[in-house]
Amino acid sequence: MRHFDHLEPSLREGLFSVEPESFDRSADRDLLAVALGATLYTPATRPAIDADLRKARERGVVCSVLCLEDAIADADVAFAEKNLVHQLTASVEAGAPRPLVFVRVREPEQVGRLVDGLGDLARHLDGFVVPKFTAASEPFLDAVVAASVRLDHRLWVMPVIESPEVFRLETRLEALTAARDLLHRSEAPILAVRIGATDLSSMLGLRRPADITVYDVAPLASVIGDIVNVLGRRDGTGFVVTGPVWEHFENGERMFKPQLRETPFTAPAERVLRRRLIRRGLDGLIREIALDHANGLLGKTVIHPTHVAAVHALSVVTKEDHTDALDIVRAQRGGGVAASQYGNKMNEATPHLAWAEATLLRARAFGVAAEDVTFVDLLEAGLCL
Repeated sequence: MRHFDHLEPSLREGLFSVEPESFDRSADRDLLAVALGATLYTPATRPAIDADLRKARERGVVCSVLCLEDAIADADVAFAEKNLVHQLTASVEAGAPRPLVFVRVREPEQVGRLVDGLGDLARHLDGFVVPKFTAASEPFLDAVVAASVRLDHRLWVMPVIESPEVFRLETRLEALTAARDLLHRSEAPILAVRIGATDLSSMLGLRRPADITVYDVAPLASVIGDIVNVLGRRDGTGFVVTGPVWEHFENGERMFKPQLRETPFTAPAERVLRRRLIRRGLDGLIREIALDHANGLLGKTVIHPTHVAAVHALSVVTKEDHTDALDIVRAQRGGGVAASQYGNKMNEATPHLAWAEATLLRARAFGVAAEDVTFVDLLEAGLCL
C-alpha cells in the first residue's frame, strides 16, 4: 500500500517532488507507525464491514479500527463479535484491497475468542487496540502475545491512554510512568500510542465544539503534553503518539470566525473549496492537525472518511522542510549552525537532528510536495466532500 495511491499517477507526479514509498504489513515499526495517518474507527456492529473497508481503502485510508468497546452498546457485544468474525471472513476471502485492520477489544478474553472464530484467517489481522490502558492492562498484552505465538504472526498493539488516573493531576505521573514501564517490559510489539480525548474529557463533563481545538481546552491540553513528554520522547524510549479523535462531521452553529486564512486559497476554485471546508466544519480539524504536529503528535483518529484527506494532506513534508532536514542530517557529525537554503531560519545540527530524522521518516511515508505545491493543492486532490 502507499499513501495517495488512490490518485491518478499523472496527478500524483505533479504534486510530489518525492512520492510516498510503498510499504506492506511486514514493514518495520518506525515506518509503519508514522504511516498510519488518519485511523478510521468503525463500530463492529456495522452490517457491511467488508464494503466499508474496501471503500475506506479507495479513499486513501491505510489504517482502520473495528471497535468492540465504547462504539457499541453493552447489550450488542455478543452480536458484534459474531458479526466481526463473519464480516472479516468475507473480507479476507474476497481478497479486495483493504487497510490495516485492528480490533479494539473491551476485555482480554475477546482476543482469544476472535482468533478462535477466525481460525487461520486471523493472520490477516494486524493487531489490537487496548482501551483505557494502565499498568493493570498486562492481561491484554499477554493475550495478544499468546495469539501471535499461536498464529505465528506478528500482531501489533496500540494502547489508548484515556484512564481517570492519567487525567487526575495527583496520579498522572505515576500512572504514565507505570504504563511506560509495562510497555517496555512486555513482549507485545507496540506500534503506536493513541490518546482517548473523549474519555479524558468526560472527567470534567466536557465536549469541545467544532470551532475549538483540543489545545484550547486547558485541562486536556495539559494531559496531552504530559502523555507526549513521558511516552513520545525521541531518545529511543518513546513511541509515535497519535492525535486525539476529531468527532465532528458536520458544522453546527459557529461562534468564532473561520480558522482558515483566505490567503492560501487564491484561485476561484480554491475559494470554493475553502467555503466547502468551512461549511463542513473542517477548518477546525485542519487547525487541530497543525497543532497536533506542533505538539509532537502524528496521525489522528477520525470517524468519517471526509476527515482523511485533511490528515494526509498536512502530513506531506514540504520541499523546504525536506531540504532543511537533509542539510541537518548531513551536518550532524560536524555540528554547528548554518542558515537554511531558504534564507529564513537557522539549522542547528545537534538540537534539530531529532526533528530532521523524524521529518525524513515522514517523507518516506507521505512524500515530499513539489516546490510550488501547497497543502491546499494536496487537500483538493484528495478530498471527498
